[in-house]
Amino acid sequence: MADDFARLVSRTNPAAQQYQQPAYQQQQGGYPPRSSDGRGGGGAMDPFFDDDDADSPMPDSAFRPAPLVSHESGLNLTRSAQPMAGGNSSMTLAGGEPQGWSFDDDQPFPGSGNFNGLPQHTSSSSRNVEPQQQKPVKKPREPFKWPWNREKVYVGERKIALNNHAANAQEDFMSNYVSTTKYNLASFLPKFFYEQFSRYANLFFLFTVLIQQIPDVSPTNPYTTIPPLSLVLLASAFKEIQEDLKRHQSDSELNARACEVLQEDGTFKTRRWRDIRVGDVVRLPSDAFIPADMVLLSSSEPEGLCYIETANLDGETNLKIKQASSHTSGMVTPASVLGLRGTLRSEQPNNSLYTYEATMDLLTATGQPKQVPLGPDQILLRGAQLRNTPWVYGLAVFTGHETKLMRNATAAPIKRTAVERQVNVQIVFLFILLLFMSVASTLGGGIRSWFFDSKLWYLAGSTQVSNRAKQFVEDILTFIILYNNLIPISLIVTMEVVKFQQAVLINSDLDMYHVATDTPALCRTSSLVEELGQIAYIFSDKTGTLTCNEMEFKMCSIAGTAYADVVDENKRGDEDDPDSKGWKTFAQMQDLLRTGVGGSQLERNVVQEFLTLLAVCHTVIPEVKDDKIVYQASSPDEAALVAGAELLGYRFHTRKPKSVFVDIHGQTMEFEILNVCEFNSTRKRMSTIVRGPDGRIKLFCKGADTVILERLSQNQPFTEQTLIHLEDYATEGLRTLCIASREIPESEYQTWSTMYDSAAAQISGRGDALDRVAESIEKDMFLLGATAIEDKLQDGVPDTIFTLQQAGIRIWVLTGDRQETAINIGLSCKLISESMNLVIVNEDNAHSTKDFITKRLQAIKNQQRAGDEQEDLALVIDGKNINKQFLELAIMCKAVVCCRVSPLQKALVVKLVKKNEKALLLAIGDGANDVSMIQAAHIGVGISGKEGLQAARSADIAIGQFRFLKKLLLVHGAWSYQRLSKLILYSFYKNITLYVTQFWFSFFNGYSGQIAYESWSLSLFNVLFTVMPPLVIGVFDQFVSARILDRYPQLYQLGQQNVFFTKTAFWLWIANSLYHSLLLYGFSIILFWGDLKQSDGRDTGHWFWGTSLYIAVILTVLGKAALISDLWTKYTVAAIPGSVLITMIIMPLYCWLAPLLGVSPEYAGAFVSRLWTDPVFYLTLLLLPTVCLVRDYVWKYYRRTYDPTSYHIAQELQKFNIPDYRPRQEQFQKAIKKVRAVQRLRKTRGFAFSQTEDSARQDQARLIRAYDTSRNHQRPSGY
Repeated sequence: MADDFARLVSRTNPAAQQYQQPAYQQQQGGYPPRSSDGRGGGGAMDPFFDDDDADSPMPDSAFRPAPLVSHESGLNLTRSAQPMAGGNSSMTLAGGEPQGWSFDDDQPFPGSGNFNGLPQHTSSSSRNVEPQQQKPVKKPREPFKWPWNREKVYVGERKIALNNHAANAQEDFMSNYVSTTKYNLASFLPKFFYEQFSRYANLFFLFTVLIQQIPDVSPTNPYTTIPPLSLVLLASAFKEIQEDLKRHQSDSELNARACEVLQEDGTFKTRRWRDIRVGDVVRLPSDAFIPADMVLLSSSEPEGLCYIETANLDGETNLKIKQASSHTSGMVTPASVLGLRGTLRSEQPNNSLYTYEATMDLLTATGQPKQVPLGPDQILLRGAQLRNTPWVYGLAVFTGHETKLMRNATAAPIKRTAVERQVNVQIVFLFILLLFMSVASTLGGGIRSWFFDSKLWYLAGSTQVSNRAKQFVEDILTFIILYNNLIPISLIVTMEVVKFQQAVLINSDLDMYHVATDTPALCRTSSLVEELGQIAYIFSDKTGTLTCNEMEFKMCSIAGTAYADVVDENKRGDEDDPDSKGWKTFAQMQDLLRTGVGGSQLERNVVQEFLTLLAVCHTVIPEVKDDKIVYQASSPDEAALVAGAELLGYRFHTRKPKSVFVDIHGQTMEFEILNVCEFNSTRKRMSTIVRGPDGRIKLFCKGADTVILERLSQNQPFTEQTLIHLEDYATEGLRTLCIASREIPESEYQTWSTMYDSAAAQISGRGDALDRVAESIEKDMFLLGATAIEDKLQDGVPDTIFTLQQAGIRIWVLTGDRQETAINIGLSCKLISESMNLVIVNEDNAHSTKDFITKRLQAIKNQQRAGDEQEDLALVIDGKNINKQFLELAIMCKAVVCCRVSPLQKALVVKLVKKNEKALLLAIGDGANDVSMIQAAHIGVGISGKEGLQAARSADIAIGQFRFLKKLLLVHGAWSYQRLSKLILYSFYKNITLYVTQFWFSFFNGYSGQIAYESWSLSLFNVLFTVMPPLVIGVFDQFVSARILDRYPQLYQLGQQNVFFTKTAFWLWIANSLYHSLLLYGFSIILFWGDLKQSDGRDTGHWFWGTSLYIAVILTVLGKAALISDLWTKYTVAAIPGSVLITMIIMPLYCWLAPLLGVSPEYAGAFVSRLWTDPVFYLTLLLLPTVCLVRDYVWKYYRRTYDPTSYHIAQELQKFNIPDYRPRQEQFQKAIKKVRAVQRLRKTRGFAFSQTEDSARQDQARLIRAYDTSRNHQRPSGY
């Protein structure tokens, strides 16, 4: 008991959270054997008393590594540090500039190659490997699709007549009606019955109903199984209809939204979204949602520009600019739009959000068509929102389920929980047991007939072989019907009801209610709640999930001096010494700019240049709201930099097509924008070429330190000090950029501008050409300084991650950030601790990578075999091709960070672990780019955050903040798993206890198939007399309180190791039910031996004995429910003692009414008065439950007193309110470890810059330059 107690309460240091390893692991370097269900070690629930028999030592959270796989194309790793040894470590997997990941043994992921489209490098070692002989690939089997779900096949191109509704009506275009419901009137019955009878239990009872209708086969009333099965199906149908009606209501609200459609008479008419047709011209006001995929014709803005927000599409909250074709942008009145004639030839519907190809053949005055090319800049997608634009005209090209949004809205995969799969297997086992009992009873009857039929001449038994064979089959069917309720018919519906109520408890938990956004927790898939208590891995997005996605300008380094709003005393310089290099405040910077005090003229000039660059070098749009400027940017980092410049006196306020205006300490300055060299992940920088008010041309550049520093001129005065500041910023987890500039001579610019225009005019390869031209001008720059932006962590993130790691959950963060930024975030959120030995791996080729990983794996295993103290590690990997060898190393780590990953790669990482590890995975994210990862995991959790609601809508559970994950898993998850495990085992127990008594009775009735109990009362067993206890246990029982689960998160590992629901637990509960059934039957036979005579001299008879035994069984199983209940509430009292009361009232009432209604002739006569006045009847009800349950009670007392498990101790702590306790030795060891810890983390620098790139990139520079915020929106609109 002391050891269990120590294991439970003595672990406080996150770096030393793992429990003591078993001797076999320390000696052999192995891992604990898994339980029979493949989930790891841990004992089973002993049903001979209750779940207290579970042998549940605190698990050590070790998982069996995957076997080493020899791959020549391994990880491409960067630099090696300390030799690696130890088990519990942390890994950071960074994509760097990755080439693509290969997780499979034989082939890489689909679409593998460079993350950014770069060619994949192959090392010499990998090139010389002989290709393996490929195995023949079987054609994948097409998944089953209902006729109404089969997709339409598109051929050729789509032709839309402009302003010709009659012609468009002849085409087979889809309506704009959208439905996300699961059923419709035609599909409900076939789809519902298909799903319901895919469950083994329902299929078995359907089989039972059918064979009951065979004449002379059923020993019971042929209709007794129909009502229970109908009730189960009706309950399931009610649940399905209720959930689908909510979807239908949501669809109806969406389809009923209003918009304005241009009519043939030149007026606009209000129509519902569902009534929009392909070819309609729609007018949308500002802030309206776009009802269909539309080609932008014109807008209120100059040159047909408009601003849209695509959070519902791609999770990005930044606004994007679209521009109408120059041939239609002048059509700003209804009459001009109505005069549009010609044909739009468009691509067919597809799911690509970032591409669109079409040609508009416009009829000119001469009648000749003029071809106008259209691209992604001209398409407005359904679901996006019009912003900062008073109105636009759009032509509907895709409607309804053909829109790109709906083409991306794939149906969520059907997820079956591990518990459900195990229940199906157990039902198969019980069916085999039922067949065994039926065949045994039939054989017993055959043997008896062989010996005694000759003496029973009056029965006229048949001697023909065919008749005997027929009788043999009929006897088997008879006994199947007799024993069919070994499988509880109410189990499935009880599980569904309980899961639904558990979901209601999650939804109504005020501790998971986010006040700021008015967002409660929402469990969308109640069928998965128990898996919340068995999660072994969490895969988390970073931006918006761990962080707030709110960038704030915190610090900067200018001319070698660090500035911040607030500076700690230990960082301040000597205020009396102007040459002091200590940190300064922003107020001191303002003094330098205004008065020149506090620095040299050079420093003052550099500060002015620095702030000018921040205010000019960007693609931000200023939006005026309530007389305040709000910056709309394609990247939150850009908005933060411009806001930082405003904070320091350089206020950007107006953008025109070819210039920007900046208010500098009250004086407005105009800067002409000549060219913009955009950011992408290859360049890692952005440059703007401007002509200042003085006429000089300058190049302003900002980007990652690695790319800026190598493009500087010689003799930089501030480089060394700037690098020191960058290290300081990185250690605080800030996102950093370097800032540089260069003056360009006029002649050089003119030559370069010609090259730039030529590259911009290319049709193919334009992006690469522009990058090469930009490279030629971005050189010999002068380093001005660096910026530091904070991406704030959400409240409670560090504490949540620390607690979840204590619970044995391994956390992987999947982010698109670079390696250095990821490490800093890992440090700030406590994913990586400073006491860990950081190993950075970055080899030059695949062979070196493989060799490095193999050596480190071997070092870990050798240390484990030697039993040495294992050092915590943090492994940083810059990976390119990743295989199972990586996985083996990764699963030994306490934390992993994957960097530079795309949405598809996030899902593939999850699938890799899911495929190779027998563990449950949870994925959590907040954006549409996280949907694939969320759907790939066993449990998907969506954050209802600022990046739209698509992740929350696609997830199984939606929460408002990451910190709510702690209670969701450690409390609701642990409770749900333990409750459902107990419910299932108890349901099997109570049914077997009752129906096996029929089997024992067959030995006494000559295997005749005679039933022991009256048929209709038997059918009430599961639906009335014993229905409440499993429901209440499944909804309200708590094996420990929420306070204890929060104090000792290690208790969560009981669910990870599947302690409460193993195969051993199942069979022990079966054995206990057989034991109880034998005692019940045996003692009842003794009490009623020899047809017990009553006081009037009459025999009691068969139905006296059967009814007494039946009620005794009910009282026994209700008593068992009382023993296994850990928490007694008013609902428990109503369920268990209440069920006893219901039984004692309903049974005599039924016995009295049934004969009168002609339902049950067995109870005819004075049955009630005779039975309920017989003392032996009451002796039976008292003695039989006592005999059965006394052993259970004694065994429970023994285990809790002399052999308690870890959660028994936790229950005692809760019962006696024992304060938290930590052994002094643990505290001492923790202090020693802190003293000896050496800072091994290499100081790295984060990188803060992002924009839409590559295939998703628009020519933002061209569009931005056409934007004019100084003009009033006065273009005619027809309003």
